[in-house]
Amino acid sequence: MSAEHPRAPAAGVDGGGGDRYTSRLTVSRASRYKAALTAVTVLLVGFPGAALAEKVAGAILPDDAVKVGDARYEVPRSYEETLKFFRQVYGPGKFRRRPIADQPTVKAVHIENPDARPGQWEGLNVYELKGVTRVFVLLKKK
Repeated sequence: MSAEHPRAPAAGVDGGGGDRYTSRLTVSRASRYKAALTAVTVLLVGFPGAALAEKVAGAILPDDAVKVGDARYEVPRSYEETLKFFRQVYGPGKFRRRPIADQPTVKAVHIENPDARPGQWEGLNVYELKGVTRVFVLLKKK
């Protein structure tokens, strides 16, 4: 408080004078949206490929998956890259995995959907045969 008037604001608190106690915000318009842009970026980076992924009976598949048969999809990634994608989309804590085969010519893992409803996916078989990675979507019967 200044000595002139007991209710006058100090110059260090309010450089503008008048009735205001505080000064205006000094944040630029572009800076105001940084938090929103950061949140969107974190969502997209947190689930790489999920924003552009393909859905089959509710199951999220990599965006580069190509249908090769009834509920069968070929993925032009390595087996390990495909499993990494599914680990990010379907965390091992909730979606159990079990090996189906582990031989020199065939590698396969089954991913179980604990919340499967009729007509939706109840499991995914991810396998590599002769250097080609494929995903088979198992549907729960209606």
